[in-house]
Amino acid sequence: MKTVSREVQDLSIKSLESTFNKLSNAYKSITEKGSNTIPVKKRRNAVKVGLESLENAWNEREFFYDKEIISTSKDILQSIIPSIEKQIAKAKKGSPQKTVNERRLTAIKLAIDSLDNRLK
Repeated sequence: MKTVSREVQDLSIKSLESTFNKLSNAYKSITEKGSNTIPVKKRRNAVKVGLESLENAWNEREFFYDKEIISTSKDILQSIIPSIEKQIAKAKKGSPQKTVNERRLTAIKLAIDSLDNRLK
């Protein structure tokens, strides 16, 4: 796995925690409306697995997922990247939204790298 500074590690974990919380809130809202929850649930679960993989790699937290879940989570995280890249391209330079999405993109790429290492 790529070596990154402690600051990048902390920002990445915070970013994935924030993303997980937002997806959890979206899941709750969609459930209450009776809409299709499957895409949000899959993304939320993939972010959680990615977050836990990074926390295990950097902070020695426990990680108990099998290769199938790891592989599925990695694929889902990879599918999120184009959307984030589009949001970054649309955001104004120096805007808070651009910063948030750049950090999110970095965190997701690091999570994918961490998950990929577990599949080797």
